[in-house]
Amino acid sequence: MSPDRSQRIFANRTLNLRSIKAIGYDLDYTLVHYNSFEWERRAYEHTRDRLLERGWPVEDLEFDPDQVIQGLAIDLELGNLLKVTRFGYVIRAVHGTRRYGYSELRRAYAGVVVDLGEPRWIFLNTMFSMSEAALFAQVVDLADAGRIPEVMGYEDLYVTVRDSLDDAHMEGTLKAEILADPERFVEPDPDVPRTLLDQKAAGKRLILITNSDWNYARRIMEYAFDPYLDGGMSWRDLFDTVIVSAGKPGFFFDDHTLYHVVDEDLSLLTPHAGLAEPGAVYFGGCARRVEDSLGLSGDEILYFGDHLFGDVHASKAQLRWRTALILRELESELQSLEAFEDDEFRLTALMGEKELLEARLASLHLDQLHLARSKSGPSDELVDDIEQARMQLASLDDEISPLAIEAGVLNNPQWGLLMRSGMDKSLFARQVERYADVYTSRVSNFLLATPYAYLRAARASLPHEPL
Repeated sequence: MSPDRSQRIFANRTLNLRSIKAIGYDLDYTLVHYNSFEWERRAYEHTRDRLLERGWPVEDLEFDPDQVIQGLAIDLELGNLLKVTRFGYVIRAVHGTRRYGYSELRRAYAGVVVDLGEPRWIFLNTMFSMSEAALFAQVVDLADAGRIPEVMGYEDLYVTVRDSLDDAHMEGTLKAEILADPERFVEPDPDVPRTLLDQKAAGKRLILITNSDWNYARRIMEYAFDPYLDGGMSWRDLFDTVIVSAGKPGFFFDDHTLYHVVDEDLSLLTPHAGLAEPGAVYFGGCARRVEDSLGLSGDEILYFGDHLFGDVHASKAQLRWRTALILRELESELQSLEAFEDDEFRLTALMGEKELLEARLASLHLDQLHLARSKSGPSDELVDDIEQARMQLASLDDEISPLAIEAGVLNNPQWGLLMRSGMDKSLFARQVERYADVYTSRVSNFLLATPYAYLRAARASLPHEPL
């Protein structure tokens, strides 16, 4: 059965699942999906409460899910949120919650290239950054109005918001809410445990590697997995090894002490030397210890995660593991593209007509230039042809403009598509290309693909090649 497009797996590099011996999984937004609005709204509110304790006038602020999307960049120097192309050029900017006009955008970013290696830029590369960025934009408005008690630059504003959010996560207040009312926050997908069952039956060794603590990971996995496993199985039966509080991305780079969770009810730990034991639960450690314990390395291991840097970039760059990015927003993005498909064909056809007409007008202008240098000068017929071509272009632009505007707000009225920046790929799409071998919206999309799939990358096209 061929999957719906929103369930497809997209390959940047060909991946033969038969050659994969072990599969690692992140937990949050990977194996377990959440109601992202509820999660981010509560994260926002916890952070806002901490800013309120500092004396900031934020009590009337509310979380707006359309205000930000993943893949934006924050400009710490100017206090802006940016939509950036794969080449680092800014095509859209919002200062606080106010969108820049065209002239203002050019003045601020003409000649500026966003390089994520520079400290000026913060890249929103995970769902967890949505509440942080939305609140930052709103406090920029307050700071510009002189309502923040301290005198702070935009970078200090961002650091304060980020630290307040980190405090909320560190105290466990949000995760305690989720455990108390999982039906409100968690969206179980029965096909995820079935997918892992097939992978395990096919001989793949499965590993859970999560930054969540053991108490949270155990209880949320019980809720999301156990009701859909038969024969008295639990989620623990699916995994050869479980690693909690992993400390990613450092887990992939550094050599941290590995602890064995010796009392799973009390989360008592003891340092563990040597290889990981099958079926055990561990705290911390590092990816090299995982490789040694499996007797595998590099392209024999496939790792699934939702965090473009902490999961996919880190495991690919440091260890050369194969990588699968889980990108939940892809479902709504593909649905928006499908709904716009007829208009997209019309827009493409009109742009083709415009290119031909612009070429004709350029040729007429050249004829005019040549005749101007001659004794005869340009003819009335040539002048009429130029004027007619200009009128035809204006008429085409009138048809193109509403379609182009609609294309620019697909899926989000403020920022448009996640993977596009105008006519170009977005900076986020470029990062996905570089570090994710494959990407898809859910782990369960691999159920139809089977553990034996050969996922081929599409042939890349170049500007000079025929379509």
